[in-house]
Amino acid sequence: MGKVAAKIKVMPQSPDIDLDELQEKLEASLPEGAQINGFERDDVAFGLVALLPTVIVADGAGGTEVVEEAFGEVEGVESISVENVGRV
Repeated sequence: MGKVAAKIKVMPQSPDIDLDELQEKLEASLPEGAQINGFERDDVAFGLVALLPTVIVADGAGGTEVVEEAFGEVEGVESISVENVGRV
């Protein structure tokens, strides 16, 4: 089974969220078998900055769904969307 890299856009609930702390929480929430291969930040609007982790997961049934669900349960996360997916 191969692996895929997915860039996931994580929107914080407000511009007041500490992005470094949110990044640590996202890393800690990763399900077994997934890993983060770097973060980017994207200025959205009015001081709001989105985190864009690139996540490596197995290319199996469900793909990034378990990671999306785990990220969605992190305190301070407003929404999650998969921006880009490609094979590694």
